[in-house]
Amino acid sequence: PLDAVLGLAGTMKLKVTAQTSQHKEVVTAVGWSFSNDLVTCSDDKTIWRWSMSHEPIGQLIAIDAYVTSLDWFPALPGKSDRKEQEIFVVSCTDGTFKLVHKAGRIEKSVEAHTGAVISLRWSHDGTSLATCGEDGVVKTWNRNGMLRATIVSLDQPIYAIAWSPDGEQILFAAGKDMIIKPYQPSTKQTQWKGHDAAVTSVDWNVVSNLIVSGGEDCKYKIWDSFGRQLYASAPFDFAVTSVAWCPSGAYLAVGSFNLLRLCDRTGWSISRETPDSGSIYDISWTSDGTQLAAAGGNGSVCFGQLVERELAWSHFEVRLTESAKLAVYDVLTDGVDEIDFRDRVIEFSMGFGYLVVATAAQCLVYSVNNWNTPHIFDLKESVSMIKLAPRHFATVDKLTGVQVYSFEGRLLSHLKFVGLRPEFVSDRTLAISNDAAAFVDRSAPKTVHLLDCTSGKPVCADFVHSLDVEEVLLSQLGHAYERKLCVIDRNRDLYLSTVSDHPDPVKLATMVDSARWNDENDMLLAIADGKLLVWLYPQSAFTDRDLLQRTRSESDASELGKLPRCTAFLGTRASVRRSDGAVMTISVSPYPAKLSAFCAAGEWEAALRLCRYVKDQQLWACLAAMAVAGQDYNAAEVAYAAIEEVDKLKYMLYIKELPSKESRTAAVLNFQRKPDEAIQVLVQSGLIYRAIKLNVRLHQWEAALEMAVKYGTHIDSVLHYRGEFLKIAKRAETLPLFLQYAGKVEVDEAAIKQKIEADKEAERRRPGAVPYQ
Repeated sequence: PLDAVLGLAGTMKLKVTAQTSQHKEVVTAVGWSFSNDLVTCSDDKTIWRWSMSHEPIGQLIAIDAYVTSLDWFPALPGKSDRKEQEIFVVSCTDGTFKLVHKAGRIEKSVEAHTGAVISLRWSHDGTSLATCGEDGVVKTWNRNGMLRATIVSLDQPIYAIAWSPDGEQILFAAGKDMIIKPYQPSTKQTQWKGHDAAVTSVDWNVVSNLIVSGGEDCKYKIWDSFGRQLYASAPFDFAVTSVAWCPSGAYLAVGSFNLLRLCDRTGWSISRETPDSGSIYDISWTSDGTQLAAAGGNGSVCFGQLVERELAWSHFEVRLTESAKLAVYDVLTDGVDEIDFRDRVIEFSMGFGYLVVATAAQCLVYSVNNWNTPHIFDLKESVSMIKLAPRHFATVDKLTGVQVYSFEGRLLSHLKFVGLRPEFVSDRTLAISNDAAAFVDRSAPKTVHLLDCTSGKPVCADFVHSLDVEEVLLSQLGHAYERKLCVIDRNRDLYLSTVSDHPDPVKLATMVDSARWNDENDMLLAIADGKLLVWLYPQSAFTDRDLLQRTRSESDASELGKLPRCTAFLGTRASVRRSDGAVMTISVSPYPAKLSAFCAAGEWEAALRLCRYVKDQQLWACLAAMAVAGQDYNAAEVAYAAIEEVDKLKYMLYIKELPSKESRTAAVLNFQRKPDEAIQVLVQSGLIYRAIKLNVRLHQWEAALEMAVKYGTHIDSVLHYRGEFLKIAKRAETLPLFLQYAGKVEVDEAAIKQKIEADKEAERRRPGAVPYQ
């Protein structure tokens, strides 16, 4: 199924320009505010302010100390007008940090360390400021500059610091080591050797929960939150002096001497730029992740703009050619449509016949059939992510949260739950379908919230897993009652469940690198332990679980390498990005999708002809499961015969002999391991004897007798069946309820058989009771 290497994923690059006329000495720190104000600090003891268009606005302030680090107060969800967000903090070589207003006045100067304060960072909720310095001490302060705690004290300088996404841990670098120190003093810290020389810079991303570090060993490395190495670069020519995650966690920037590199979150290099900047000492991204600024050792300020971003869907390719221009290529007709926008493009996504583009101020929705008249609506904040479903799409931004819109631009709902932090929402922790949206709760990672896309209310009870959930996926096709949820947990195990109040999760695979639902049918693809797994009909897990493995195709995927990621699964083609950035296309059999279409349309004869033509056991197994789900027992009978499942074939024949539709429905529910629902159907239909008999067959003796007593019928039948069972088992009666009725009710076997036959005859004469054809 591995067809060909298509090349690197897109041609995205970083367009870099440098400004050298403002600062006269080394630029040591840069920082973008949430409102896209840039300030830069230099050893010439000046702080300059810059516009979004890379033009200097003017000198903000001159200070009497050398600045080593800078950080703006973070933007908080739903609070875009807070006065604190007009404040940034700078650390200085004289041992102080200073709170500075964007108007150019110093609000407060705090004596913090003995020797220089080397680095500082606000926590992501803005409640604490962490500082580290030459004295080897890490301290935390409140937002007014009052000391809260001394976290650690070492005998060597600490050069870099970062907060964990939840604000409960602090990462710092001391020499070659990296240390994660929990904020609670009683908790054990995590320490490991990060580099072969001193660690110069670290960053911890809020969305992906990944850590990047750079060191004097000329490498950058990526780690998970437990200190396990995920990637290590080849050595550069010079030391890595700065690293910074893009806010979305999709990319990272790495700075060295005359080198600025843009990398994917998995580590591979997307773009390599060589500005005349000297060593790049600091990097800061804009809040929308479209631009960055870098501090140059020769006094320059470098600006990087993400251009040539690409995505593909079906036979269309979309490329961001300029900051406010998209080119849409139709590879079938060789046509090109260029779309100009009023503002710069922040994010765009394509699927299900639509292109959704978010600019700095608007959202535009294009149909692939008409590029001239989009649906347009205004945005309050910059969008960080767009997720598409067949009927609508969701946007995510830090301040207003998660909102669902129709493709006509109408707001459908605002998705939220207690504890939702929009800045934590990522492509892996949010899934959306026509009727439901699934969120991983970052405050309780074992919990998945399931909300209605049109009302914002819970669809069903929360799905609670036994381990922390790292990724969620929702099936796209079918009715709401057929919606399926996949979760990948911390152990990289893949589970499949229904979206219902009573989920029954099924473990599908272990050591899973990536998984994805098909956008056009109900197939599920996963890459696990060097194998490519495709479940041709995952619904079989809830129709006939024994068929789950028989409806799965398996092939070798060693060519995909380590940590591959499926980026698209449309029709019979899937795109997988390898860890080195190469994209491979994978093809799957077209027959299961065609079979599913026949079954969905009720064309069972056509489905049987297809299976007979293909002569494939997997396809017959799919048909068996689809026929049971569609309650076509003739097709199910033929399919089970083809795969030699004799016991199930006989059960299908038994179901066909049942006189009423209700009893057949109950028999299928019991076959699908849903006995409680089967009994409920029988009771609601007035088929009390069949409900009692089903309890007897399941050896639910007390339930059977309680039901017989409740409805005043067949008490003697239950006692008779119980007596026969005890006789065969050679056991005495021990159940109190049966001992109570044993002497009160006469058991006459002939009368019982007569009564049962009368009930069956009454069922055959029921209105609407039609024999199965």
